[in-house]
Parts: sequence; structure tokens; C-alpha cells
Amino acid sequence: MQRSVPRRPLRFSTQTLLLQLSVVILVVLFSAAVHAWLTYDRVGSEAENQALTLARTVASDASVRADVLAISQQPGTPPAAELAAGPLMEAAEAARTRTGALFVVITDETGLRLAHPDPERLGEKVSTDPSEALAGREVTTRNTGTLGPSAGAKVPVYAPDGTTVVGEVSVGYSMETVGQSVARDIGPVALTAAGALLAGVLGSFLLRRRLTRLTLGLEPEEISTLVHDQVAVLQGVDDGVVGVSADGRITVFNAAAQRLLDLPDLAGSRWEDAPVPDQVKSLTRAGSNSPEALELVAGGRVLVANARKALHRREDLGWVVMLRDRTELQQLTRQLDAVGTMSTALRAQRHEFANQLHTIAGFMSIGQHQQAREYLARLAATGPLKFPVDQAELLQDPYLQAFVGAKGVEADERGVALRIGPETLVRGQVAETQDVTTVLGNLIDNAVNAAVAGSATDRWVELEVLDEPDDDGGTLHIVVADSGDGLAEGTDPEAIFAEGFSTASGPLARNGSGGQGFGLALARQLARRRGGDVRVLESGSPGGPGAVFVATLPGTTAGTAGRTNTGTAGKDTHA
Repeated sequence: MQRSVPRRPLRFSTQTLLLQLSVVILVVLFSAAVHAWLTYDRVGSEAENQALTLARTVASDASVRADVLAISQQPGTPPAAELAAGPLMEAAEAARTRTGALFVVITDETGLRLAHPDPERLGEKVSTDPSEALAGREVTTRNTGTLGPSAGAKVPVYAPDGTTVVGEVSVGYSMETVGQSVARDIGPVALTAAGALLAGVLGSFLLRRRLTRLTLGLEPEEISTLVHDQVAVLQGVDDGVVGVSADGRITVFNAAAQRLLDLPDLAGSRWEDAPVPDQVKSLTRAGSNSPEALELVAGGRVLVANARKALHRREDLGWVVMLRDRTELQQLTRQLDAVGTMSTALRAQRHEFANQLHTIAGFMSIGQHQQAREYLARLAATGPLKFPVDQAELLQDPYLQAFVGAKGVEADERGVALRIGPETLVRGQVAETQDVTTVLGNLIDNAVNAAVAGSATDRWVELEVLDEPDDDGGTLHIVVADSGDGLAEGTDPEAIFAEGFSTASGPLARNGSGGQGFGLALARQLARRRGGDVRVLESGSPGGPGAVFVATLPGTTAGTAGRTNTGTAGKDTHA
């Protein structure tokens, strides 16, 4: 059994075209019909007026009035032969022939024909009602009589005294003549209708073509599905998506982009005028030498941006800009680096403990128990092994001790001594470890790089940390100085906080963060997002001491309320 294949529904553009053509045809036909009817009515009204004028003329003729009165006064109606040869017949036929009327009929006061184009009808009752005219009223009519359909008029005939109605005159013009007049007028109407129909059809085809181009050949169901899918995808992903049309307007600005750039929905605004970082805009500029992807700091976040050209069947649809958040990844990387550094330090301590245990084991194996006890007593007196950081005991927070100690081990491997300044005093506990790690780690790394690149033989980095109590969370003040050569001459202290700024290729290595030029920019944005700041306290000079950086991180410590502040934050320890 052969299965029937379901018919595929017409495309939306085809349905629209057919609907438009139907509407155009109906409108044109209706307009033509209305115009034809109005023309027919107008020509008929003109025929009625012409008939009324002729009827008045005939009825007002003195001889006609006298002849009708004379016949009316006779006891009967004259024979048809006498009427056909009479003056009334002659006058009526002369008027009919002269004007081209269908008929000119004269009757007496009873409606009997005294003049008629057909002599055989003389003396008979007229086929249409003459009562209104015989009552003294003029009327226009459209009816069908013995001579066919006509448009005419009936006018009373008065006696010579002008007061008595003695008959009536009926004049009519053939409706076939009216139809011929309409047919002559309908030609231009038909041509106009045909032109309008042709213009409508052409407009419908052009509209169909434009509709197909605007919808990219998609059906409404497909467009609806695409819109739902677009909303679901754009609002469901964590990556920021910015759509820029070919004419330079933002068409898509999803919630993730608003969150990452800390901006409202910019859909509808011009791309070049939008408050978007210029680095992102440069990705979409023609002839730009920008890389396919770039990193930038915006809203306290490290973002990776890239742009792709959007094409559909060789049609330029604009650009799609993608934004990905790498802030957490960088923070985790820094924490991992810190853990790796601390692991290295712990391995070093493990090595030292192993050496001490071997020494004790040696004393025990040779029977020198007293010397073993004395050695253990000396170890107990000196306390546990410490990181190579001077005065690390001023940092009472375990996290700061471990992190700074690990940085001290790392600096020591590079020949730089990391020490704690005498103004340091931290009694609370660090509550926001990620932000503190980012800011403190960047400042220490930059200082160590500067010390290594400096010309001083005694390489050092000095750190001062002071916590300020507050009921809503204490503020951490950080001062970092180094023995480097300071900022290059003529360098604007604010310029080093710009995104992408790096002097790693020169004698200094500020804004390191892996040599990518985002460390200090990110540190400052994180601090300012918390209501604090990172700034240059002193630019330093060649030969040292180097630059001094100060950072303020509100709300990063806990458990410090009620403590008396005895330190001085932001003091230059190398003055």
C-alpha cells in the first residue's frame, strides 16, 4: 500500500505574497466596481436632468398647452389616426428627434396618450403612473416602459390660464445609451485599475524579496525557535557575549557581559560610543593590528576578550565579541604558586630536621647520650626552624606568617633578603585571603624583581603590615620597599597602574604578574573595589633605596575590634 506523502506547507513569504496579491486584486476590483457604479449613477442623473429640461420645454410651449386643453375639453378622445396627424404628435416627434430622446409622450388629464413615438399606442393609457405629474408635481424616474428601460422625467401641462393641469409630458432617454456612455468612461477606469493592479503585484514581489532578505530565508517558526535558543544560550552562559551589527550598533549585550564589564544593557547604542574599554573596541576595527585575543582588567576582573566576524551566506552580519573571566583562575594560580613556594620551604625544613635527627642518631649510636641530650636542649632553646624572614613574629596571623615566609624562601633563592619592618603589628586574622594574596603577592614579587635588577649589592625587600580595627572588618595597611633603582626617570607613578604596562624588558620589572603587565592594575582595582587603594609612596632613585608602595585593604581582617593601634601605617622605613 502506497503511503501518501504529506504536502509541505507553503513558505511564509509565499503565503504573504499570495495574501498581498489577493488583497490588491480585491481592492482594485472593488474600487473599479464602485467607480463604475458612481459613473453609471452620474450619467443616469444627467439623463434625468436632461429629460426634465426637455419635458419642461415641451410642456411650457403655448401651442402644446392650447392643443392639450382643446382635446381635454372634447367629450372623448380623438381617434389614433387623427392624433398621429395632429399638431401634438408633430411637436413631440420634432423634440424627440432634435434631442435624441427615447420618447416624448404627451397625455391628457386622464393619462391617455396624445403623442407617442409608436402611433399604434396613441389613445392608450400610459404604462407608467402619471398621477404625480397630473397632480402638478415634476418627477424624475427610472423605469421600464413599452420602449424599454429609460431615465426620464414627467412634467404637468397647464392650461393657458396657468392654474389647471390638463395633461402631462413624459420624456425618457434610453438606459442603453446611458450604458454606452458608461462604457466609454469605463475604459480609462479599467486602464487605471490594471495599472494599480500591476503596481500592487510588483510591490508585493518586491516586499516578498525584502522580507526574504530580512529574515534570511527563515520561516517564522524557525525565527521563533532561534530567538528562544538565543535567549537560552546568551543568558545561560557565564561568558560575556556582545553582538555588534554591520552598521556599528550593539544588538546583543547579555547579562554576563553586563556583570563582567559592570555596565547596564547597552543594546541599541553605538559601539564606538559605548563605555566599553577601548582595547575591546580595537578588536573590531578594520585594519587593526590587535591580536585575536587580549587580556584586560575591567571592573576589578581580569578578562580575556576575542572577536569573530559573523557571516551568513556571504552577508556581513557584524562582529561577535566574547569575554571570559580569568580573575578566579589568576587568583587560584597565585594561591597555587604560594602553596608551591610554601611546599619548597617545608621541604627545606624537612631537610634540616632530617640532618638534626641524623646527628642525634649518630650520638646515640656511639653511646654519647649526654652529648645527645645537650644537643636536644640547644634545639629546644632555639625553637623551631623559621623562614628566612627577619622579625616574622610580628605577624601573628598564621596565614600571613606562612605566605610571607614562603615569599621569603623564594626571595632568598634569588639572593634577596625579605624582612619585616619594625612598625609591623598584626594581631587580627586575615578574612579575605584571596584579595590579600593578590595585592600582597604582587607587591612583594615586584619588589623582589626590582631588587634583583637593581645596582645595589645588598639586595633586600622590607615589608610593613599594620591592621586597623573596625567593627565591620579591620583594614590592612601594607607598605613594601626594596633596594632597587626605583622607577625609571620621567615615569609617571600613575602610568605603572595602567593595564598592560610593564617594564620587565628594562632595568626594572614593575607590574610583573608573570610579565603580563596586569599585576599592579589588578591589585589597585581589587583594593579600590573594597574602598581602599594601591599607590606609589616614593619613586626611589638609582643606587637605592627603590620605590615604596603602599596599599590599603579595608574589610580584610577580623577579630581586631577594641585593640589599641600603636603602629603608624604608610611610614617610609627607608627615609
